[in-house]
Amino acid sequence: MRDRDSELRLADVLVKTTDTLTDDFDLDRYLEWLADRCTELVDARGVGVMYTGGDDAVRIVPCGRQRAVVRGLLEIQYLGGPCVESFGSGQPVPPTRICPEGAGARWPRFAERAGEQGVEETYAVPIRRGGTVLGVLNIFLAAAGGRGGVPSELGLRIAQTLANAAATGLHNHRTHSAYRVLSEQLQTALDSRIHVEQAKGVLAERWQTGMDEAFEALRGYARREQQVIDLVATQVVRGKIDEEELRRGRSAPS
Repeated sequence: MRDRDSELRLADVLVKTTDTLTDDFDLDRYLEWLADRCTELVDARGVGVMYTGGDDAVRIVPCGRQRAVVRGLLEIQYLGGPCVESFGSGQPVPPTRICPEGAGARWPRFAERAGEQGVEETYAVPIRRGGTVLGVLNIFLAAAGGRGGVPSELGLRIAQTLANAAATGLHNHRTHSAYRVLSEQLQTALDSRIHVEQAKGVLAERWQTGMDEAFEALRGYARREQQVIDLVATQVVRGKIDEEELRRGRSAPS
């Protein structure tokens, strides 16, 4: 990780981690990609993601050479573990050995399962945006310091940098999605207003009456037929509503 190629690889991953403003963005695929890249960058046996995104649903995404093992290590943490601890505190859990005086003292059930699966060390970092924790990256090492070159303290820093980039990317995606929904709602409201104004103009011209009276006819018909006024207005413009039925609406109460 300390040579130039590794540094360039990390930079490339960080850029891609924040690139979430795409129409085909898929959260589950993104989290799996994130865990895969973290596994690669810190030279881990496996990495798991526990993600909520601020709602009640919890996503568990295991990656690495033995995904079933990683999933089991994440799921057992309902009894306590580095993921849950980091999520609750919003702070990283530093490298902790899977031994009686280390993980065994803090999370006995988790440590027992991890030891059975050959995990010798673990740490976790929060995916946090401001004061909101969106999730956690939990790293599992088969031997202290990784398999061949990334010391745990350096791995912790790399994982936290990646988690910070992911928090920015996920926040940007959520904000972008919210703006798109709002934009679509505003466009729908504008289109509806245009349809209603067009229909009012058609009726006012046809009946030689005022716009207010034309609107009362539209609204009265929509209420009687239990239809949204936008649909009624569109049908009026297309000439698909019976004239007499529309006229009945002119005397409907407001």
